Amino acid sequence: MKTKITSRVLTTLVPREKAYRIHDTSQPGLFIRVLPSGHASYMVTWARNKAITLGRVGMMTLDQARTESAQYLAEAHAHGEPLAVSQERKVGRMPTFESFLTDHFEPWSQAHHRDAINGARAIRKSFVDLLPLRLDEIDTRRVEQLRTTWLAEGLTPASANRNITRLRGVLARAVEWGALEVHPLAKLKRLKVDRRGRVRYLTTEEENALFKAMVDREATICAERDNANKWRSERKKALMPDLSKLHFADHLRPLVLTSIKTGMRRGEVFNLTWDDIDLKNKIITVEGATSKSGQTRHIPINKELLETLTNWKQQTVSKGFVFPGKDGKRLDNVKKSWDGLLTLAKIDGFRWHDLRHTFASKLVMAGIPLNTVRELLGHSDLAMTLRYAHLAPDSKAAAVELI
Repeated sequence: MKTKITSRVLTTLVPREKAYRIHDTSQPGLFIRVLPSGHASYMVTWARNKAITLGRVGMMTLDQARTESAQYLAEAHAHGEPLAVSQERKVGRMPTFESFLTDHFEPWSQAHHRDAINGARAIRKSFVDLLPLRLDEIDTRRVEQLRTTWLAEGLTPASANRNITRLRGVLARAVEWGALEVHPLAKLKRLKVDRRGRVRYLTTEEENALFKAMVDREATICAERDNANKWRSERKKALMPDLSKLHFADHLRPLVLTSIKTGMRRGEVFNLTWDDIDLKNKIITVEGATSKSGQTRHIPINKELLETLTNWKQQTVSKGFVFPGKDGKRLDNVKKSWDGLLTLAKIDGFRWHDLRHTFASKLVMAGIPLNTVRELLGHSDLAMTLRYAHLAPDSKAAAVELI
């Protein structure tokens, strides 16, 4: 696409399924590349298949991009290529962390990783201070300083470890593809994490409060719709659908019920399609391609969930995703409605992922074998499932009585 890039054009940049470019008609050679992740960069080209990243849209101004692209083109005219490219070649073609992400890692990740967009977003957010650095300038000292800052700001050791794991993955590709000779974080140790720490799950009282809050929330939504239709009727306007005639006012209650009755991860629930649900045989299939472990598993549907999904299927128009977002696309966020529900239920310190803990905890407390719980949760080994072992009824008490 060719157009004069303006501030108004910049506000219309949105990610698409495939990367695309917008070439500036005001400054030859200058263009913006927008990746499916939403990352937009100013770039300049001076010959066929020859281009370099100038900076990120938002971090660099349009005027700066035009000025630098003009300078790069002048240098290319005089020397055959921009001096920055020549200098990069002199230091061993060493790219910056940002240009390596943009030009190499992210395109590769989008072809090989299921959650490439969110992964790229997390890397850029966590390591924004490293983006301007050359790859060979990233070392253990810098990363340990970053990690110390995270912990001081309240990030948990487990979350810090996940951030470092993402960075390790990027740098491992840099080594594999010849951009680095050795992995700079090879000697960086993981933080110690209590893998069997306290598990947060709903008590019976909290579960009752949550279910009541969902019903009350829907009653409020229906009442608001009735008031809106009354207003529209008085003004001879078309009425909106009567929500009180539906089983559910919106997607939140069936979404929560599905999560708490199956123990599926949030992303797995968001990825569910109606092809994954066999209501006749009461089975949900979590495809390996969309699961964290990469392994397909099958989860039985109990009586309550069967009724929920049957009613939800009757009222939803989606033939694809079970819980679609806008325009039928994959749902990616329920934070606002979820936080409002917890406030209404007066439940503190509870995350969406804790619905999965609730599912597992109730099974273990009911005496279900840990290996069965492991299979239902989709854990690759028993180590993760053992965090629920202390909830097994009287197992440890019975053991010490034998002494």
